[in-house]
Amino acid sequence: MQTVDKKYVEIRLKNLRGEMSKKGVGISILWDPDNEYYFSGFRAITYSRPIVLLVYPDKTQYIIPALEDDHARINAKVDEFFVYHEKIQNSHLDTAYHQILNRILDVISKEEVLALELDIIPASVYEMIKGKGFKIKDIGQEIIGLRAIKDEEEIYWLDQAGRLSDIALEASFANLKPGMSELEFDSFGDRKLLEIASGEYPDKIVGYENWTCSGIERSSMPHLYSSTRKFIENDIVVHSRQVWINGYRAENERTFLIGKPTAEQKKCLKIAIEAQKIGLEMVKPGVKAKDVDIASFKVIDEAGYGDYVQHRIGHGLGLTEHEEPYLRFDNELVLKEGMVYTIEPGIYIPGVGGFRHSDTIIVTKDGCRSITKYPRSLENLLF
Repeated sequence: MQTVDKKYVEIRLKNLRGEMSKKGVGISILWDPDNEYYFSGFRAITYSRPIVLLVYPDKTQYIIPALEDDHARINAKVDEFFVYHEKIQNSHLDTAYHQILNRILDVISKEEVLALELDIIPASVYEMIKGKGFKIKDIGQEIIGLRAIKDEEEIYWLDQAGRLSDIALEASFANLKPGMSELEFDSFGDRKLLEIASGEYPDKIVGYENWTCSGIERSSMPHLYSSTRKFIENDIVVHSRQVWINGYRAENERTFLIGKPTAEQKKCLKIAIEAQKIGLEMVKPGVKAKDVDIASFKVIDEAGYGDYVQHRIGHGLGLTEHEEPYLRFDNELVLKEGMVYTIEPGIYIPGVGGFRHSDTIIVTKDGCRSITKYPRSLENLLF
């Protein structure tokens, strides 16, 4: 099962309460599932049934649907649970989360300042709270800052996710051949990943996502799902894989060339690899996020391909597929030890192809280390 050590939850809550105190906030009401997992150790499969976490200076409360009741009580490090129901036998009880939230809010002093994740909370919930006369402050940016610095447990699981992603890449590449579809290529890595995870990580939740974009046209578009398109001779392919274990993710992407690529394709892949190398060398505590992006872009721009860059060099990674803070040209954030990023400069040229490696790195005291280690050099990616 997916679990978080109680001591880390307690540390995280202590840090959140410290931020609340600085802002003069009495209670935080959290909606985002990843934030809830971070501060409680509980994650549900959430579709249409909202879950709400309330953090006070001295306790925590969960509003949960009945079908998650047993699951939450086993895993969530939370003091009080409130349950809402959706079957006729329990129609005399609470049947919606907002009934419980309304009742909780009605006994809270209107002098309390409430904190919400303003970029995430539904407008209807915001309006309900505001309509009761509470003063509202945003706690979203403070939570981003707390989650940006990974603790010892998070780094352990990130390392395991990186290892599994490398195993999956190696298995797919070992079975690569023209004529197989993108989905078939993915499947070799999927199978190996699940086999190793099942044998070596008992009672853990493991998941994955793949994007394989082959051919000049598809590789030139940065984000496409894997398809039934089949590899052909002299093909160009961008393969992206994310693996997560116990909630924590690693991203591992490689561009590879089948058969005899054109001179320009080889040149562009070399430039993308060099741009990534420069980005990796730039990362260390004290460096601004924007300077990593700018240094990497400069490599591509000076080679004459600056107009074919479509995105930042990287994004934060952890519980969420993409999470702040980002490595962007306009981000003044100063990097700190324990931050986790992807480093993935890309070049996308219509009629030529797309070129992008991505590795997941952890900022260390004097630089960074990559938790994804599959070979990056051009020579290792010619098939």
